[in-house]
Order: sequence, then structure tokens, then C-alpha cells
Amino acid sequence: MDRSVASTDTRDDSRVLPLELERRYPVVVRGHGAWVEDSTGKRYLDAMSGGSMAATLGHGRRDIIGAAAAQAARLSYVHNERLTNPQREQLAAELVEVAPPGMTRVRFVTGGAEANEMAIQIARAYHVERGEAKRWQVISPAQAYHGPTMATLGLTGRPGLQAPFGPYMPAHHHIPPSTWRFDPTGEAALEALDRVLDEVGPENVSAYFCEPITAAALPAYSPPEEFWRGLAERRHRHGFLICYDEVVTGVGRAGEWFAAEKLPLTPDIIATAKGLGAGYAAIGAVICADHVYQAFASGSRRFTLGHTWDGAPLSCAVGLKVMDVLRGERLIERVRERGPRLRDELASALTGIPIVREVRGHGFLLGVEYVDPRDGESFLPPELGFARRVDLTAMDQGVIVYSTMPTRDGFAGDQTLFAPPFTTSDDDLSEMVARFASTIRAVAANVEGELR
Repeated sequence: MDRSVASTDTRDDSRVLPLELERRYPVVVRGHGAWVEDSTGKRYLDAMSGGSMAATLGHGRRDIIGAAAAQAARLSYVHNERLTNPQREQLAAELVEVAPPGMTRVRFVTGGAEANEMAIQIARAYHVERGEAKRWQVISPAQAYHGPTMATLGLTGRPGLQAPFGPYMPAHHHIPPSTWRFDPTGEAALEALDRVLDEVGPENVSAYFCEPITAAALPAYSPPEEFWRGLAERRHRHGFLICYDEVVTGVGRAGEWFAAEKLPLTPDIIATAKGLGAGYAAIGAVICADHVYQAFASGSRRFTLGHTWDGAPLSCAVGLKVMDVLRGERLIERVRERGPRLRDELASALTGIPIVREVRGHGFLLGVEYVDPRDGESFLPPELGFARRVDLTAMDQGVIVYSTMPTRDGFAGDQTLFAPPFTTSDDDLSEMVARFASTIRAVAANVEGELR
């Protein structure tokens, strides 16, 4: 589909039109480490790990490529419904080893949206297995992104993402985020959760579904500890499950194997993906607490839904090599130790720019939030297109970032994600920060002039 659209523009074959029809995209042809290069020879610092936070180990890793080639020569594919393979079994065992305590079983998928959708299915089936078939409702934060499938789109409360697919959306419920602007203590979010539970009936709720640390929707945001403790108490009282979307934060991004380790409660189900394949294979996983597995083991003993490439030996061999690299090069420790300093460097570089309100960070997942400089609190007017200007100017500066625009629900404004590969050298991190700061100063100067 992308290519058929792109082929309509023959004026410059180095820039095509695949997604935003009015925008000409660089054609990236190679990458090494934290750098990528387009077909004109221009090089970019990849501060977004491949653009979607997936290329956590950087580009051009010969060891991972070699592991994939070696596995392909032996056995690239068998279907997981009636067959298994050593790579699948070993990778599952290694994920259980690094997962939070009590997580004992793994189901493989091929990506983040599938992992999240599988988590919903497992939560629903868990309650059915236990004789509570009325439980189907899912409650989730309004500001989130869990994937582009109909089920995962239904988990977000962002109407701009759901249109025009509203008729297909499941009727889930959402609560506001506990940001500095709306609810710094988390108390309002807990009150909103209680209202939803009362409205739908707690006996009808299957799961609370959330990111432990938000990625695209509210970059590097996490609710205050009081909210998490209140959520744990309500799980105990009402019997719903807690599912974590760790598609981005899992496998090292936040400085731990899983961001769940940073929070005062352990979930029942974790969905993860991007970091498991590190951009070298399409693979995701759903990890379940033992009591979830036991509901199936003592019940129907079946859970058959799945996809063609789930647990294929080729993708699992890549996952195993990724985990080997993370351990051998102590990259999660590097992210944990270097992340706070990177956040401080980014904040320092943006000091004195009134349009920048906050710089957040957890490991190598950082977020920059912008405000109207006239009062230091309000969202920027959407018609300014500040986020898009940031991304395009950053590209001109030779650095790739990802910014989000204001949302129709009024809970989020312009923000930027900053999520470099774990292997990025200190020199390249410094250059990323410098180029990004130059970008923000340039865009802010233009916007502030328009606001006068």
C-alpha cells in the first residue's frame, strides 16, 4: 500500500508520500548504531530507536543478524498449535526468570497490538474459566495508546484516534490521567475509578488495563504512588485483574527488565513486544501470573486463539540473542544509571525556554511537555501545529524525535518523546540533546512571535 501511494510522486525518488499525503518522507536505506542514513546521503541521529522505540539495541548488530541467519538455516518456522520448538521454550523460561515474582507463563505473539489484545482475551477467558462470565468490561486511562486493532483502539479514550471507527469500538470506560495539571495526587483518578465501578457494577469488570509508564500518549508519565496503592486495594476488593501494557517499557526501556518493578503492585498480566525483538524480528509476549494460568489448568485446559507466527523459532531465536546481549553488555544497568543524567542534560539544555514546562524521564524513555508561554500552564493552541513543527525541524537538524499533538478530550497538549537506543554512546547522546535543544529554540521563537 505504501509503495503504490509513493509511486505517484516521481519528482524526487529520494522522498515519497506514504502516510501523510502532503509530506515528503526521507527514504532511509541503512543504519549503524544510533545513526540512520537516507538515499541522499543525509545522516540522522535516531533518538526514537527506529521511530517507534523498537530498535533498542541500535542498527546493524551483526551478532543478532547472525543469530537470525543461523536459526533460519536450521528451522525458521513451525506453527505453535500442535508443535513447539527449543527457542520458544527457552525464551519463555528466560522471560519468566526476569519477570516480576509470581509471573510463571508466557504466550508469544508477533507485535504490541497483538500482545495487548491477547491480554484482554486472557483476562476475559480467565473469568469465564472461574464461572464469572459476566465480567467483560475493561477500564483504562483516557490518555493511552495500545495499538491500532479495533479491540486495542477501544482501550484508549482518545476520540481522535477512534474516529471513524466508533461503531466498531467496544464500550469500555476510561478515567482521567493524574497529571500535574489535573490531579497531582491521584485522588481524583481513584474517585473516577470508583464512579465507573459503581456505574457498570464491579462484578462486570474484567480488568484495569494501563501502561505503568506511558509512552506515546503522555511521554514518560506515570501516576503517583497513591493511585497505584489505591488500584491494588480495589483489585483485592472487587476481583478484577490488572493488565500492564509494557509494549514499550518491557525488556529494559525504563531501566529494569519490566517497569512493573518500579511500582508498588504486581500486575496479573503483562504484554510486551518492542524491546524483545529490538527491531530485528516481529515478536511480542504476554506473561501471566500463576493464578491466571491455574484457572485454565484446572478448568478447560485450553486457550487456542493465536496467530500464524506466534512463537516461531526464527523470531524466538532473535529474542534469545537480544536477551543475551542485554545481559552480556549490561545494557539495562546502563539505561538505569545513565537515564537520570540524560534527563538532567535534556532539562538543562531546554532551560530558559518558556514554552517548555516539564522534562520527564524513566531510563531511556523521556518526555518533554510544552505550554503556552503567555501563562506557563495552558495548552498551546492546536492550530499552531507545534508538535508537527518540532518533528519536521528536528529532521532538518538531523535528529529523529516523535511529538504528539493536543487531544480532543482536553487531557494532553503538545509533547515530544525522546527514546534513544540503549547502546547510544555518550557523545551521540550529547549530540542528540544539542540538536533537539536547537530545534526547540528555533520552533519556540517562531511560535512565540505568532502568539504576541
